[in-house]
Amino acid sequence: MTKLQKNGPATQLEPTPALHAETTVLHGSYRCDPATLATTVPIYLSNAYAFESIDHASDVFDLRREGRTYSRLMNPTTDIFEQRVAALEGGVAALATSSGQAAIMLAILNIAVCGDNIVSSAHLYGGTINLLASTFQRLGIETRFVDPSDPERFREASDHRTRCWFAEGLPNPKLSPFPIVEVGAIAHEVGIPLIIDNTLTPLISRPLKLGAHVTVQSTSKYICGHGTTIGGIIVDGGTFDWAAYPERFPLMTRPDISHGNILWLDAARGLPGPYGASPFLLKMRNTLMRDFGPCPSPFASFLCIQGLETLPLRMPRHCSNARQLADYLKAHPGVVDVTYPAFGGTVDRHRAVQNMGDHGGPMIVFDIAGGIEAGGRFIERLRLAYHVSNIGDARTLATHPASTTHASVPREARLAAGVCDGTIRISVGLEHIDDIIADIGQAIGGA
Repeated sequence: MTKLQKNGPATQLEPTPALHAETTVLHGSYRCDPATLATTVPIYLSNAYAFESIDHASDVFDLRREGRTYSRLMNPTTDIFEQRVAALEGGVAALATSSGQAAIMLAILNIAVCGDNIVSSAHLYGGTINLLASTFQRLGIETRFVDPSDPERFREASDHRTRCWFAEGLPNPKLSPFPIVEVGAIAHEVGIPLIIDNTLTPLISRPLKLGAHVTVQSTSKYICGHGTTIGGIIVDGGTFDWAAYPERFPLMTRPDISHGNILWLDAARGLPGPYGASPFLLKMRNTLMRDFGPCPSPFASFLCIQGLETLPLRMPRHCSNARQLADYLKAHPGVVDVTYPAFGGTVDRHRAVQNMGDHGGPMIVFDIAGGIEAGGRFIERLRLAYHVSNIGDARTLATHPASTTHASVPREARLAAGVCDGTIRISVGLEHIDDIIADIGQAIGGA
C-alpha cells in the first residue's frame, strides 16, 4: 500500500523517483485532503490562516519557518498548482500569478530597477512588446530588442547593467523557434539569466532543460485549455548562481530594506520545500507579490489544475491537427504564405526539432492576398472557428493580428514580429480535422 504523509493542509505521496509528465499532472504534490480524504484538490477560499502562537506568527513572517500568512502570497490550492507546473517544466519551484503579463512583469522587476536594461528577442506577442517597450521604459528600464536569428546579438547588446535576456520559445505569432540552446549557452558563459516564455509549447518543450534559467507562461492558454480563466506562472530552474555575480544582481545579493534587511540567498537556505528551493521566487513572493498583489484566485488555480490534468492528451492532438491544416494551407491557391515551424528553413527546422521534438507546434500563421480588408472578410466568413484574441483553447480560434493583438504596435515592430496586413493566426483546436479544414477552406474561398 502506498504510504501517505502530511504536508501542510494536504496529504501527498512520500517522495518517489521522478514521475512521467502524464502522471505528474495527476498526482504531483497531492494525494488527498487529510480532513475529508477527497482526491480532488480542494478550493481553499480563505484569505488568511491561523497562527499557533505569537512566536509561530513571528517566525513565519520573518521567514524563519515555513507557513502561510495571507492568500495574496500563498494559498493551498495554488500551492499544488505551482508544484505540479514546476515538476512539469523541470524546475525547482513556481509562483502563480493573475495573468501571463503579470508573470513577465514580476520576473523582470524582481532583478531590474530604474537605470537597468534587458535584452529581448524582437519576435514577441504584441502585448509583451508594449509592456517592455513602453511601460518598462516609463519605469526607467530599457529594453533592447534584437533579431534572435543570430544568438551572438544578445551578447553584443548587453552591458554591465543588463539584468536578463528574454524571449518567447515559440513566438506568437511569428512561429520561428527561438535558439534556446545557443542563447542559453552564451547566457551561462556571461552570467545573465535567460527567461523564456513557454506559453505556446507547455509539455512539448522544456526550456529549462535546454539552457533557460526561468520560464514564464500564460496559463490562460494551453495549461487551462478551455478558455475559462486568466492566469500566469513563473518557474525557476534553480540553475542560475546569483551569488557568483553580486554586482550585477544587487537585488538578490544585498540586504533588502523592504524586508528587514533580509539576505534572500541566506533566507532560502533556511526554508524547506519549494519556498526554500528558489531564492529568486522567495524574494518575488515576499516583495513584488506582497506589494503589487497580482495573485490568482484559488478558483482560478483550481480551474488551471483541471486543465493541467489533461494537457498530455490535448497537446499532441493540437499539434497533429495543426500539421494537417498546415499541409492543406500550403497547397491552397488562395494562400500566399504559410508559417509553421516544420516548414521553415534549415535552421528553423533544426531549432523546431531541438525545442519541440517531433511536435510541430499547435499554431499556424498564414497570409492571404488583399491586405487588411481581405483579412477581415476571412474572419467574418468563419462558421466553426471562433473570432477571439485568445489562443490555446480546446476550440479552434482565429485572429487577424493587424486589427487586434498588434493593432497598437508600430508597423516596423509589427512586421518584425511577423504580422503583415493579411496575416491570419489560427490556434488549432481539438475538433475533427476534416471539419477544421472545411471551415478554413470555405472562408479562404470567399476572402
